[in-house]
Amino acid sequence: MTRVNLITGFLGSGKTTTLLHLLAHKPADEKWAILVNEFGEVGIDGALLANRGAELKEIPGGCMCCVNGLPLQVGLNMLLKQARPDRLIIEPTGLGHPKQLLNMLRAAVYQPWITVDATLTLLDPRQLDDVRVAANENFRDQLTAADIIVASKSDRWQPEDRQRLADWQRDNLGDRLLTETAWGKIDPALLTHPARDDRPVPDALHHAHSTRPQGLAALKLEGQARWRRALNEGQGYASCGWIFDEETQFDTIPLLEWARCAPVDRVKGVLRTPDGLVNVNRQGDDLFIETRPVAPPDSRIELIHHQPADWNALQTSLLKVRLN
Repeated sequence: MTRVNLITGFLGSGKTTTLLHLLAHKPADEKWAILVNEFGEVGIDGALLANRGAELKEIPGGCMCCVNGLPLQVGLNMLLKQARPDRLIIEPTGLGHPKQLLNMLRAAVYQPWITVDATLTLLDPRQLDDVRVAANENFRDQLTAADIIVASKSDRWQPEDRQRLADWQRDNLGDRLLTETAWGKIDPALLTHPARDDRPVPDALHHAHSTRPQGLAALKLEGQARWRRALNEGQGYASCGWIFDEETQFDTIPLLEWARCAPVDRVKGVLRTPDGLVNVNRQGDDLFIETRPVAPPDSRIELIHHQPADWNALQTSLLKVRLN
């Protein structure tokens, strides 16, 4: 029997950082699998989570919670059949709502194979002050579906953020558990909490689907191409991502300045530089940078914005910071 958790949260709430922490503290005697979905096409999270001690499947370029789509069911069935994990963690896109996904996991066909444990929803309290986020149906739906609320990025809070969290907690938490964290450092024991209710939940809001076809693997280069670009729009957001071949390296400092200054809501990338791997993660003005000596087989970067941006101009400036 595979135990299943959902880890949800809006764009930039810290889901991938939390997953990395959990993988680093995985019990040695357990076999884990990760099923990850991203709004964009290039598969940044897959690159970050690869080779972390768990079987990994990606479903990029769409909304995982649209369970009528074949990719989710195929990816889930492949993991259950091939990996046979003790625990499966599903990370839906930050622009998705999990109700339909939870209903599918609780369907009779999966009952002999899986048990649905607690759904963890990450909430950065600063998002409560962003009208565009707080009014988003997906944001509210993620919080409603949660069994446990993880108030994330506490190292970045101001006193007014803590007050907003307290106000939200008073009006919305009910009997659910709330825990605070910085850098995704949550207690792995939270995964073992049972779901509060195993009954199907009401149908989620129907929403705009991705305009790109969904697939079971991230975007790849073809033939002799040195790089590719992919666009996606849906649910009131737009994304543009690039993938570069393994011979392409970027000048570290100009690359980081490009990521810091890009006029978009979200920047996420895993890129090759002379210094090794550079992991760039920016939400609004928050910029996180991590370097590691082992470089990935290629470079990938994704931008997400609440409206289409000047992707051509951003691409031109990105191409200029290549070293070769």
